[in-house]
Amino acid sequence: MTITEFLNPQDWLGQGTGPRYVQLRRRLEEAIEQGILAPNASLPPERELAELTGLSRVTVRKAIQELVAKGAIVQRQGSGSFVRDASPRVEQSLSALTSFSEDMQRRGLETRSTWLERGVFMPSPEEMVALGLGADESVARIARIREAGGKPMAIERAALPTDILSNPLLVTTSLYEVLEAEGLRPVRAIQKISAINLDEDDAALLDVEPGVAGLSIQRTSYLASGRVAEFTRSTYRGDAYDFVAELRLSNAKDKR
Repeated sequence: MTITEFLNPQDWLGQGTGPRYVQLRRRLEEAIEQGILAPNASLPPERELAELTGLSRVTVRKAIQELVAKGAIVQRQGSGSFVRDASPRVEQSLSALTSFSEDMQRRGLETRSTWLERGVFMPSPEEMVALGLGADESVARIARIREAGGKPMAIERAALPTDILSNPLLVTTSLYEVLEAEGLRPVRAIQKISAINLDEDDAALLDVEPGVAGLSIQRTSYLASGRVAEFTRSTYRGDAYDFVAELRLSNAKDKR
């Protein structure tokens, strides 16, 4: 059954069953539950919904706004209204220093990488500052799209001194596995997380619409000696990740 047939008002719109916008909201919810409107499918425009149902555009708009508030529908500026992808969100703890591969394996999700860049390069000014490199030194750089469960989740762009990662081609799955084999796995890190709207290039790589919400994370990782080992800039889909931090009450003496 098509959404046009499913929204025929003779089949559901009646008296004594609540306000008309509530009836339309429920009908659209039924369409989502039954798969008539699949995840990521676009809703007909407000004008078309009004014509199909015989309702006013104000009524249609109010029904859609309720679905947006309930999280069933997402609205994308300039593109329209879409059924939210029902894929589960991933929670990642901020209290443990782990790799993407390790995080996904613990959740039973198969990971895959699409390589964007992998090799030894001259460092950028930002990389020189972050890694403490001189202008005449080289940097190992890897950049890839990280996928889990067949879905692009993040774009990772990592840079490391070449005496820590001499051959970036050794990294096929987990960077930290390669570093651990050499006894050079980082033991702590500082992360900066910022909310962003994805630009056209990153949105295309993550298979979402430009301008949707995302997370930008900069991570500087350190060896046990205190030396900087890794500088990574990652871009995550905002609809796929939740970052969780555990907070504890400080000692009484710290509150004075």
